[in-house]
Amino acid sequence: MAAAHTSPRPFSSSSGPTAKKSVPYQKTLQEEGTGSGRPSRAPPGSAQVVVVGGGSLGCQTAYHLAKMGLRGVLLLERDRLTSGTTWHTAGLLWQLRPSDVEVELLAHTRDVVSRDLPAETGLHTGWVENGGLFIASNKQRLDEYKRLMSLGKVYGVESHVLTPAQTKDLYPLMNVDDLYGTLYVPKDGTMDPAGTCSTLARAATARGATVIIENCPVTGIQVRTDDFGVKRVHAVETAHGTIQTPCVVNCAGVWARALGRLAGVHVPLVAMHHAYVVTERIEGIQNMPNVRDHDASVYLRLQGDALSVGGYESNPIFWEEVSEKFAFGLFDLDWDVFMQHIEGAVNRVPVLEKTGIKSTVCGPESFTADHKPLMGEAPEVRGFFLGCGFNSAGMMLGGGCGRELAHWIIHGRPEKDMYGYDIRRFHHSLTDNNRWMRERSHESYAKNYSVVFPHDEPLAGRNDRAWAGPRSSKKEHGWERPGWFSPGGAAPVLDYDYYGAYGHERHRDYTYNRLLGDEYTFDFPPHHDIIKKECLTCRNALALFDMSYFGKFYLVGPEATKAADWLFSADVSKAPGSTVYTCMLNRQGGVESDLTVSRISPGTPGSPLAPAFEGDGYYLAIGGAVAQHNWSHITTVLQDMKFQCQLLDCSEELGMMSIQGPLSRAVLQEVLDTDLSNEAFPFSTHKITTAAGCQVRAMRLSFVGEMGWELHVPRADCVKVYRAVMQAGARHGIANAGYRAIDSLSIEKGYRHWHADLRPDDTPLEAGLAFTCKLKSSIPFLGREAVEAQKAKGIFRRLVCFTTEQKVPMFGLEAVWRDGQVVGHIRRADFGFAIDKTIAYGYIRDPAGGPVSLDFVKSGSYELERMGVTFPARAHTKSPFDPDNKRVKGFY
Repeated sequence: MAAAHTSPRPFSSSSGPTAKKSVPYQKTLQEEGTGSGRPSRAPPGSAQVVVVGGGSLGCQTAYHLAKMGLRGVLLLERDRLTSGTTWHTAGLLWQLRPSDVEVELLAHTRDVVSRDLPAETGLHTGWVENGGLFIASNKQRLDEYKRLMSLGKVYGVESHVLTPAQTKDLYPLMNVDDLYGTLYVPKDGTMDPAGTCSTLARAATARGATVIIENCPVTGIQVRTDDFGVKRVHAVETAHGTIQTPCVVNCAGVWARALGRLAGVHVPLVAMHHAYVVTERIEGIQNMPNVRDHDASVYLRLQGDALSVGGYESNPIFWEEVSEKFAFGLFDLDWDVFMQHIEGAVNRVPVLEKTGIKSTVCGPESFTADHKPLMGEAPEVRGFFLGCGFNSAGMMLGGGCGRELAHWIIHGRPEKDMYGYDIRRFHHSLTDNNRWMRERSHESYAKNYSVVFPHDEPLAGRNDRAWAGPRSSKKEHGWERPGWFSPGGAAPVLDYDYYGAYGHERHRDYTYNRLLGDEYTFDFPPHHDIIKKECLTCRNALALFDMSYFGKFYLVGPEATKAADWLFSADVSKAPGSTVYTCMLNRQGGVESDLTVSRISPGTPGSPLAPAFEGDGYYLAIGGAVAQHNWSHITTVLQDMKFQCQLLDCSEELGMMSIQGPLSRAVLQEVLDTDLSNEAFPFSTHKITTAAGCQVRAMRLSFVGEMGWELHVPRADCVKVYRAVMQAGARHGIANAGYRAIDSLSIEKGYRHWHADLRPDDTPLEAGLAFTCKLKSSIPFLGREAVEAQKAKGIFRRLVCFTTEQKVPMFGLEAVWRDGQVVGHIRRADFGFAIDKTIAYGYIRDPAGGPVSLDFVKSGSYELERMGVTFPARAHTKSPFDPDNKRVKGFY
């Protein structure tokens, strides 16, 4: 830890009192301690749920569990409530973020602190609604804010784009000379950590269902393996007794990794110093909104008649040895690290230069690889839930996330689409990879205030797992996958340079980083034409896509068909040689995944292409980014239903290339040892054959809407088979193509992308995927009752395809207007090169509350609002490209 300067540190150069280390709150819960070190009461012998950690997340989760009617909830805090990282937090709440789910989570937190808790307890939580002001010093930043404004209209969040002069009227002490504009959100505000958590605790315990025990550290977690070999939580050990419980919730913040270790669970977060300073009194600052000046990487939070100033620097200090005894503790502030925020703050509010600093607040916070929290049930141990890694947003996300976590614990899954926060978004090979965690967490911290561009990529934690080929690539679950192929040759990703921090030298003339910089636009990027060429080559001739990053699993065993019938919404128990596109649903009928399932015959022991097995076998191919999520979902269902079968992961052993386009048959017929005619090899079938002397599984499928085949190839043979295909395709004009081309081609054909226009909070009926549900059969499947109930009741939101005549880039989050009313927002958008139009998909509702029929869709007049500007749009009830589905069947 860096030594603190002993000299006084006011903003100004004039002398002032030495700033002391203390939080700016009138009240903290530290003073209320008994000082005895004894637990506030004796722990019970058992509990339904044990929440560990009494900060924002622990208190919110316990409160929401009680509110949902769960009895026997126990919250254990090793010291006093808030004593870890919550007590020193700045407590800012901004309502707008570039994510629909986060906007909903933030809205719930705001409701809890401003409305629900005061109504339930009669107490004030310390909520102050002073508004929020986002500063833009360039056009791109203001464009980002305008995107937020358009999304806000969907959710009823009031916001206004202001000119520099209007901003000056609102905030007279602000320097607006270098401003491009601002976004003002009047109902943003500030939360009080002690007030919020003590009120949550009172509301939770008042229901009689929750017990909170302070001064009661957890010393161990007992995990037992059941008769089926599944590890489950059994009990929590403390110095004052053992508590039997089937469920533990890790809300231990910075200490969550240590708590996870007690149960054998990896918690991928790192601890860093995060600081702000509190000024002396400033005349005229009262009632001013909180400010985020992202370009200066600084925030200014109203603190009565003073300001708190903090931000995100590129050289944060890691807390290497997390101390167990650290309660209500602060570090000495390292002024060399912090000084950049002072300069940004003085530029924005010049009066600060003459204002002294009253106190410094430098405390520990936990940060994660993608700056998103860690939530949900850990893949290693059933009954062990995470609610940690909140990247210093634990107060503002606490209410929304506490409610989702409570729902997850009680019902097995959250209500909203929480995949972006779910621990299962990370491949199991990454969650204990310290290099990856440290690099990615550092970059996420350093870039926290950067403009969020749709196609940005991390530079940290790269090059772990890759297949061959020159391209501008993207990290996908640890795999490098090609984004688009650079005509200028290879653009390798270099080892992470920490942006020049910690003595690392910054890379100079870094081609990949330069190409990535071209992506930093809300316009069409310079390589738009390269992607166009890849797409049109696929539509007019053929293209090869390297899909080796896909997840590839085998479901085999005596009850594999029983399991497949239950897991998959479509009927997959067909003859070996068949391939079926299907969904997997949750109990609520939401789509947990879409994938292809191929029925296979037993093969030879040890073969990755055709394994030996008893009973039945299915081969599953799943998008690479969501492979871990799928693995965990299937495993959980198999455990819950006690099916006698195995799930095997062959993702590492098999490569996969997809050859798509009207000339794919002509080229592959030269390479594959089998008849590829429509009669011999129809769409949606597969067979084992040879290519270039190597055994491969050929599968006739398409994710781009063309005739084509996937080749699933043992790892060692991939390059040989790839070269054979490229050689045969050369005279037909074959090209390599990347996933950016897939994005465009697939949206043009109307194919869904899971976690974009298809999520766990969407049903197949809403998403236009009713054909994937075997409702005409009598076979039960997971989610069937919910889908049938929805079918009977009517569909109240529906996914609609829109096109705009004007060639304007869209990325998702645009508001959808129908006959002058907002009816939804865009989830996924791209440019379709064959139809030469912008294509956007979004779910719409009827503002009158009725069902959304196809007639309702067809009868409206639509506009899409992008960054505050509306564009006339046309709604389609069928894919605008090849609506009769002829091309995939080989009819051109």
